[in-house]
This record gives sequence, structure tokens and C-alpha cells, in this order.
Amino acid sequence: QVQVVESGGGLVQAGGSLRLSCTASGLTFDDYTMGWFRQAPGKEREGLSCINWGGGATFHSGSVKGRFTISRDTAKNTLYLQMNSLKPEDTAMYYCAADGDPAIVVAAQAHGVLAPADFHYWGQGTQVTVSS
Repeated sequence: QVQVVESGGGLVQAGGSLRLSCTASGLTFDDYTMGWFRQAPGKEREGLSCINWGGGATFHSGSVKGRFTISRDTAKNTLYLQMNSLKPEDTAMYYCAADGDPAIVVAAQAHGVLAPADFHYWGQGTQVTVSS
């Protein structure tokens, strides 16, 4: 049984930083593409970042590029999202997702968009609130 669990969300002032973590069990972590998404109330789920199995290829959406960084520690089976220079519009529920398709990162880089539909396994989310 696959379980994906996010942590690290919270309340932060604008301009501050947070690091989200995600652990995945029930799957071979090294074999999976991992991604971060967010969803604000009344809005569609937005793809933010993804990383391939080895960590050598990443994608960041235009809305977070230069501020957020995705990384993974295969020894700890953990995915991270370092979020800097946070803005009130970054307030949302943040989700971690996993999928076995190794082509996701390349496709996202080619099209400039990360699609939630490309991912099979999802966590329950962690809330990030940025105050102005």
C-alpha cells in the first residue's frame, strides 16, 4: 500500500521561507518521478515542480521559478520543496505526488506545464499560509 505524506507547512510572513518535506512508502522511491502541487480555495490544482528518479532533472513552473527549489534525498526516501521569498499569493494547500513515468520531467520542460493528471499517488496535503 502506497502512502505519501507531506509535512512542513505553516504560517509565515511575506518574504519568509519554509521547507516542505514528503515521504513515500510502499514503493521503490528511487524508481519514481516526484512532484509538488498546490491548490488554493476556488482554484484548480497547480503543478509547481517535479524531479526525476535520480534528481538530475527538474522542472519549476514560471510562478515559482527562482524562488522554490525541489530536491530529493534517496537515502531518506524524502522529497523536499525549499520555498523562499514567499508571497501572500503562495497561500494554498501543498501536495506531494509520485508516479512511475520517467518521462514526466522532460514533458514538463518541453511544454512548460506540469499536469496533475500525470501523477498517480498523492498525499493529503500540508497547508501553507503567507501573511502580508
